[in-house]
Amino acid sequence: MAHNALAGGGVAGTILSVLLAILILLAMITIHEFGHYVAGRALGFKINEFAIGFGPAIFKRKGKSGRIFSVRAFPLGGYCAFEGEDEEGESEGAFNRQHPLKRIIVLVAGATFNYLLALLIIIISTFAFGQMAYRVNSVALDEAYPAAYCLQEGDVIVGINGADIYLATDIVAALNGRNEGDVVDVSVVRGGERAEAQVMLRADCDFENSSQISLAFRALGVGTYTNDDGAFYDLSSVSCKFGFWESLGRSFMYSFKIAGSIFTVLGELLTGNLSLSAVGGPITTIRLTSEIASQGVQSFLEIAAYIGVNLAVFNLLPIPALDGSKVVFCLIEWIFKKPVPRKVEAVIHVIGFALILGFAVLVDVLQFI
Repeated sequence: MAHNALAGGGVAGTILSVLLAILILLAMITIHEFGHYVAGRALGFKINEFAIGFGPAIFKRKGKSGRIFSVRAFPLGGYCAFEGEDEEGESEGAFNRQHPLKRIIVLVAGATFNYLLALLIIIISTFAFGQMAYRVNSVALDEAYPAAYCLQEGDVIVGINGADIYLATDIVAALNGRNEGDVVDVSVVRGGERAEAQVMLRADCDFENSSQISLAFRALGVGTYTNDDGAFYDLSSVSCKFGFWESLGRSFMYSFKIAGSIFTVLGELLTGNLSLSAVGGPITTIRLTSEIASQGVQSFLEIAAYIGVNLAVFNLLPIPALDGSKVVFCLIEWIFKKPVPRKVEAVIHVIGFALILGFAVLVDVLQFI
């Protein structure tokens, strides 16, 4: 069990863990809106207000330019309010009076800032602590599988069949389609040195979705242990350090892997291979974020980066109410030289926001059923 290095135990530790989760979410939302703000300022858009949080203002200041900077009561939101964002607007700097390309740049800037901050956090974490990987604490004994074709106690899994492992889902992807008895090449760190092991699989690897990591560990022959909560595969998370250039390259690739995992999950949800109960809404996100963030500085950085990449990718999806959908409307206007009626677009975004909110509530409710 991971040591709660940041939060400590008891009620105070729980409160601090939740506050850490809220801090991460607030920071990522704020940097997202700051991306819109910076791009808008650079391109001459008129900005009415930049707010951290939402709800009643607890601090508000108006600058010489007329822009308002505010801090609001509820720390799970924020916004950059452009003049004429939801209507045509009369001033020269109104959002919808700007060229579609300029609007697209402003819209994409939020996600770009999220990704760049997440990438910076990943780079800092990788150089300071190393990259998280799975350490095999014990191997399931079975005479049917020769020791020469088994992992060893203490092996740290860093690659399978030539593919580097960054996420647990990478192990699932690397083994998917293999059969019991097949031999796979597993790159490990053994005794502080890189080594290549040949492992005979102990189960078929016909995975239904990317979340079936426990079945992958079973196929690799990882041992199990039991406690009051049930049976678990005997693994622990450890940090592996690499050379300068490899660490830098792995940092970029890790950010791409996180982004790719989002599309994998969405695809599995749409095809029905992954149930809604496997994902969570805001409450579940805060709960899991607080648990992970409180485990230590590296865990705090890891979950912050993960949320940053997730927020960047999700906001660029062409779903009504999200930046990606607004980009689509700008492209339509640019191509056809005529915008979709602003009132129609506004209604579409309102409906989209309601659906997103409903979906978020639904998946949180499913966690408790």
